[in-house]
Amino acid sequence: MINVADLSPSELTHLRAFQVVAQRLNFSQAAQALGVKPSALSHTIRTLEERLGVQLFNRTTRSVSLTPAGQALAARIGPAMQAIGCALLDARRIASRPSGTIRLVATRTAARLQVAPALARLAAVAPDVVLDMTVSDAIGDFVAEGFDAALRPHEVIDQDMVSVRIGSDLRQIAVASPAYLAEFGRPSTPEDLSRHRCIQWRWEGRETPYAWEFVRDGSWFEVAVAGPLIVNDRDVAIHAALAHLGIAFATELEVEEHLASGRLEGLLIDWSDVFPGHHLCYPKQRQMLPALRALIDVLRGEP
Repeated sequence: MINVADLSPSELTHLRAFQVVAQRLNFSQAAQALGVKPSALSHTIRTLEERLGVQLFNRTTRSVSLTPAGQALAARIGPAMQAIGCALLDARRIASRPSGTIRLVATRTAARLQVAPALARLAAVAPDVVLDMTVSDAIGDFVAEGFDAALRPHEVIDQDMVSVRIGSDLRQIAVASPAYLAEFGRPSTPEDLSRHRCIQWRWEGRETPYAWEFVRDGSWFEVAVAGPLIVNDRDVAIHAALAHLGIAFATELEVEEHLASGRLEGLLIDWSDVFPGHHLCYPKQRQMLPALRALIDVLRGEP
């Protein structure tokens, strides 16, 4: 018995050609369906007949019919070809259905603001996807570390990566509690921060704290600040500001509830401007994994 795996690609092509001719009993129509010339199809059928050592079709200038050997072959390969077609279709469906594990590294802010609110919807639209997320503000080579994608601020994404915007623009502002401002006063310009107790934040893996960024006449500039606390978690910095320890620097989305309640007040608003928000980045690839496509669509709020 010949195993299908033992058949050459040309032999499979010959059998497919035979099946189409057997179904239509018309070489011109069969050739059109296969996208080949009638002369090429005739040659293919003759090659198959020579290999089998039997005539499969009775051909005249007016008609085409199956010989008994052709009828027997058609009866046997018809179900087999249909089964192969169904198997290929199932494989395509499985490949297109989001499934498997996506390893994502996200900054703390991105994880809290972008990913956490989308988890329920991801589970609903892609139940076979497992999101393996690491929350870290370290900016390293996420591909070398085994991650499929990273969710980061746009300015720290390498140019050779594919970058997809997630969410709207963000704005960072200085904030402090009313009690702190009553005791130490309110800064009028970013330069005034040098005389204040500022709660500093540092990127993971970096030695120096993050310099606060402001805008003057359309141009960004940095201000180095100092104070009693340096952290690598913005939540801790915000809680320190709520405890009247000093001035913190955070995105408006992170502190909007505290601003609305009056527990914190925004400072130097005229010196603050929006910047591109979080982007999901991944290495260029010929074909995107359906699971990654599903994650991107969910994070962007697309159906």
